[in-house]
Amino acid sequence: MAENTSPDTDAKQRRSLFSGRDKLKPVKAPPPPEKPRRRKERGGGLVGVLSAVLTVGVIILVAATMGVGYTKRLANASGPLQSDRSVVIERGMGTEEISDLLQREGVIASPGMFQLMAVSKLYGNLKAGEFLFKREASLADVIDTIANGRAIEHSITIPEGLTSEQIVQRLNENEMLVGTIAGIPVEGSILPDTYKIARGTSRDSLIARMQRDQKRVLTEIWNKRSKDLPVRTPADLVTLASVVEKETGRHDERTRVASVFVNRLQKNMRLQSDPTIIYGLVGGKGSLGRGITQADIQSQTPYNTYVINGLPPGPIANPGRASMEAAANPTRTRDLFFVADGTGGPAFAETLEQHNRNVARWRQIEAAAKAGAAAPGTVAPGFAPLPPANPPAVPPGTRGDASDYMPQMGATAVLDEKFAPARDASEGTVHDPLAYKSFDLNSAHSIPEMQNRTRAETAQFGFPKRLSMSDAVAEKPAPRKGIGDASEGTRVDPLSKTNRAFDLNSAKTVPTLR
Repeated sequence: MAENTSPDTDAKQRRSLFSGRDKLKPVKAPPPPEKPRRRKERGGGLVGVLSAVLTVGVIILVAATMGVGYTKRLANASGPLQSDRSVVIERGMGTEEISDLLQREGVIASPGMFQLMAVSKLYGNLKAGEFLFKREASLADVIDTIANGRAIEHSITIPEGLTSEQIVQRLNENEMLVGTIAGIPVEGSILPDTYKIARGTSRDSLIARMQRDQKRVLTEIWNKRSKDLPVRTPADLVTLASVVEKETGRHDERTRVASVFVNRLQKNMRLQSDPTIIYGLVGGKGSLGRGITQADIQSQTPYNTYVINGLPPGPIANPGRASMEAAANPTRTRDLFFVADGTGGPAFAETLEQHNRNVARWRQIEAAAKAGAAAPGTVAPGFAPLPPANPPAVPPGTRGDASDYMPQMGATAVLDEKFAPARDASEGTVHDPLAYKSFDLNSAHSIPEMQNRTRAETAQFGFPKRLSMSDAVAEKPAPRKGIGDASEGTRVDPLSKTNRAFDLNSAKTVPTLR
């Protein structure tokens, strides 16, 4: 139990502490106060970890920034290529193979850097194809070109009028294409055109593209077709267009040729198209390899429009856009016939009588062409009539007249002084226009004959220096006696004894006028 002390006792004790003796003794300093104990904060370790991670991240970021900058400088630096070069990257090549190929071709200097950049996928996946790299192309440009598929484009042209089998053959022969074609496409399903392709394009994909284009173009044309067209479906339109395509190669005649077939369909007449005979005999091969015979015309094939009514069962070729447009919107005519006119185009007719005359003229042109091929230097095809079987003989050495040159000049040509009245190459041959009578005033392609005139008499005509063919027929001066021409006996007579400058072997030599 604690002992109680009085106030007096406390006072005595305080006085004794400060007595004189006590003042001389050092006083022990009290101990320092204890430091307050700090409460330990929760989560203190996590802050430290985060701080460390942040520090490391900053270091890495700085290093990465410096590395990216350095890499960009290397990637954008000029490359070693000294001139533009194309390189083919085959399908299935890996990044390492591509880098080695580019190094061998001198496109890049560092295969390792190329692989690092390619693996980063910053530019996309590398593609196959033929690529053109510019002179001093940087590494970044090289990878960007390959990754974005900027391959070199080549043109491949499919002409109008080829069959599907012929088109497949062309594609198989093209070395820029790869792969095999599964089968022959349906006739008329391909759009002939010029297509841009990259090396390594598959043949099947190109055919699929051609067929897509055909469907798109056909839909556009079908929607704009003439409303009275005698075809019911787009497939029938392609069939009609294929016949038009095979009948003429002239763009300006397609709509009129189409009108002939449309008029025939409307009148329930057979089309009687020769190309349908050929397709019925050889199919997709496209070429008969010889002329059409009477037996071919009568051949009982599903495509022969000489023996079947209406359109063939399907297209006979792959028509182009122009032929499909012509078939959809033909010229409005009453033409029912046409035949070649000798100039590369057809001669049209509304009646059979007109057509027979056109056919006869074409037969003459064909015969003249065959004869001209056998006898060089004779009349050009299309301007000579059909020779008789046994032409009358003309005495050799007889002097010719101005009409000897008319077949070689055409209906609108004129005579000039260079055509001297000397013997021509046709004299005495089956092409001599004066040896038979076949002139037709209604035809500009026939040759005038001088009726009731012998060669000796016609040689007397004196024509002006520039005279048209029609004038040569209409303005005949009175015949002179004997054999000669208007210059005979005058000072300009090329055969006179006083004029020896004329060369009988050259029709271009002009006699000296004295």
